[in-house]
Amino acid sequence: MLFLVCVPRPYWRCYFPNTQAIIYVVDSSDTDRLVTAKEEFHSILEEDELKGAVVLVYANKQDLPGALDDAAITESLELHKIKSRQWAIFKTSAIKGEGLFEGLNWLSNALKSGGS
Repeated sequence: MLFLVCVPRPYWRCYFPNTQAIIYVVDSSDTDRLVTAKEEFHSILEEDELKGAVVLVYANKQDLPGALDDAAITESLELHKIKSRQWAIFKTSAIKGEGLFEGLNWLSNALKSGGS
């Protein structure tokens, strides 16, 4: 099962069992909410039922002026602290379709190789 964070927060736990991957989409142009995004992200990673899930982060809205690049999002989300699972970050522009397939390709390969 793939867990996409697109449902209201109170219902997230309903989707946790048997989840193999998390796709976390960050608005790279909204620097004001990055602290909240980091807190939510690490909260998700602490869930027991998601301990083995592979993580794909999309640094979205790269097409907007002032958008932070993948290195800045990596730092803001403290991705370097993730040691017990596979993760990757991809710069994307959903509206232009850029970076989406590259991320899904990585995710597919990570899952085929056994995840964490």
